[in-house]
Amino acid sequence: MHHRTLHPQTAALEVRAAVGSLVVGIVLMVTKFVAYALTDSAAIFSDAIESIVNVLAGGFAVYAVVLAHRPADESHPYGHGKVEFLAAGFEGGMILLAAIFIAWRGVEVMITGQRVQRIDAGLGLIVLAMVVNAAMGVMLTRLGKKHGSITLEADGKHLQSDAITSVAVLVSLILVRLTDLHRIDAVCALLVAGYLVWIAIDLLKRSAAGLMDAQDTADARLLRTILDAHVAPSGNEPLICSYHKLRHRHSGRYHWVDFQLVVPASMKVDQGHQIASEIEGEIERALGAGDATAHVEPCISLDCPRCHTPSKNHVS
Repeated sequence: MHHRTLHPQTAALEVRAAVGSLVVGIVLMVTKFVAYALTDSAAIFSDAIESIVNVLAGGFAVYAVVLAHRPADESHPYGHGKVEFLAAGFEGGMILLAAIFIAWRGVEVMITGQRVQRIDAGLGLIVLAMVVNAAMGVMLTRLGKKHGSITLEADGKHLQSDAITSVAVLVSLILVRLTDLHRIDAVCALLVAGYLVWIAIDLLKRSAAGLMDAQDTADARLLRTILDAHVAPSGNEPLICSYHKLRHRHSGRYHWVDFQLVVPASMKVDQGHQIASEIEGEIERALGAGDATAHVEPCISLDCPRCHTPSKNHVS
């Protein structure tokens, strides 16, 4: 087993990105609430409420990214990576809660027929927030995918969804200005609430899958491809008889793999260990940060092609 971790520079980069997202989120939240105070718009209210979620999620993201990079210890032998799934679940829950508040406000405005004020001022502030959110969201999403951080990816996708929300708000304000139909503002708020529910459910599903160790189908294909390539008689060195009980899971971005490796019964312990180490290393290099552990077993098959195949790793 060769535990592979992330480079310290990667951890520092992710922490800076998470802190930057939090600072930007606070500034934009203030901006949007100023816009809401000026306009009394339900659509802008929906955008401002979502900004509160951005700030709360951003704060949790900073904590999660810092904790996720801590090495395994006696209390957490599998590391601290699962906090990233918890962070994504927290963000999903906050988005869902925001959607409920936004829907309530939209219905209230629809019933009362409240009018939007000072539309021009609101438009300018929302455009500013939209551009900044989109840029920061794309940056965080790319960084999260590059380094396998579901926390940064979730935060980035939320900021991008916030930018999309701002587009809907802009369209709403422009339509209200052109048509003087102020209930369009309430309809937009309800549409935003529905969109946020969709985003929240996706994040909650991914979070639950990670916390419950759902199998990653892409990882499964990769692992079986690597192991199948070493099975005798036509496999690559080091040759093995077979393998079974392959299991794998994620702890945030970290991969944990274990499997039973079958080698000839006549093989010496150090030879079997060497084969296991080579294959473990190949798997870890393919997956990235994490651990692969092979349990070596003697072959009991009478017609095993590996047991009758000469190999540099096997002395008959």
